Amino acid sequence: MDLLKTRKLNTIKQYLISILLIVFTAILCFFSVDIIGYRAVALILLFMVSVNAILFDIFPVMLSAMLSAIILNFFFIPPTFTWQIETTEDVLMFLMYFVIACINAVLTYQIRKFEQKEIEQEEKEKSIKLYNTILNSLSHELRTPISTIIGAIDTIKENQTKLSDKNRKELYSEIEIASFRLNRQVKNLLSISRLEAGFIQPKVDWCDLNELVFSAINDNEKETQNHQIVFIPKNMPCVKIDNGLTEQILFNLIHNALQHTPTNSIITIKLTHNLTHCFIEVSDNGKGLPTNEIKYVFDKFYRLNQTVPGGTGLGLSIVKGFTEAMKGKVIVDNLKIGGARFLIKIPCEFSKNTNLGNE
Repeated sequence: MDLLKTRKLNTIKQYLISILLIVFTAILCFFSVDIIGYRAVALILLFMVSVNAILFDIFPVMLSAMLSAIILNFFFIPPTFTWQIETTEDVLMFLMYFVIACINAVLTYQIRKFEQKEIEQEEKEKSIKLYNTILNSLSHELRTPISTIIGAIDTIKENQTKLSDKNRKELYSEIEIASFRLNRQVKNLLSISRLEAGFIQPKVDWCDLNELVFSAINDNEKETQNHQIVFIPKNMPCVKIDNGLTEQILFNLIHNALQHTPTNSIITIKLTHNLTHCFIEVSDNGKGLPTNEIKYVFDKFYRLNQTVPGGTGLGLSIVKGFTEAMKGKVIVDNLKIGGARFLIKIPCEFSKNTNLGNE
């Protein structure tokens, strides 16, 4: 019943709605009492008290229970329109009704309260689990490049005269790679924070998609030694999109493919468009994604089972968030010939210098 959000209503509204439910039910019963009998009316009113107990807090429910008892006595129990009850059987029924209505209201409220505590406890446990996952991931992903940088700098400082030029260049290269890795993780954390806070506001401008692809490939250059990236530039018109968000999408898709494909895999990037959308496709010839895990790949901090260590599990979450921020859509599937494919569809304007026939 959280779906109705009735418990978030202010107290006055809860009192008003709970009373109206009882009154409306009583009116319906009043016109049908000759058919169903006043004892059936007692059961119907008791049911409505139970409904109120599910929907509202305890005090509006208790009020509705007392109101229903008063209505039952005055309008339905013979003689009607008086407070008098003639038979002992009706007196007993009225007393039992009032007691059961109150007990029912209290018990239903307590059960609901207990269920709410269980839900809160479950959410708390999930939050703790997610928090531990984040800490474990970040402690590794941030500590590793920092340790590499500190270690390399210490080695250079302590062995300034002993290091050969080759060794010094190798240490500088390690510092550079670690710095890029650290910068990437910090950028991902900032991006996911902006997405969570709803601060992403696309700033569209004209750009060349081919250039954005080359830029994203160049930014991943340090990790492409054992992979082959295939991209054939197309005669694309200039598009009006957010350059920064699109380049980050491309970078993360390429980086994700580099991380999760075997050595010597081929990563293919394709650009196409129609009259209203541009399409970015990044695919590989690796093992593909486990079919039972495809639906989770865009979840924050989620990493596929049996994958190589490394990464915070934020890259694809950012891809999805940035794409949706530009009112686009991302599709992921496995290719029949093997490997995974990510397809980005982004609505955009095109320059009029190129024929935009459907491709």
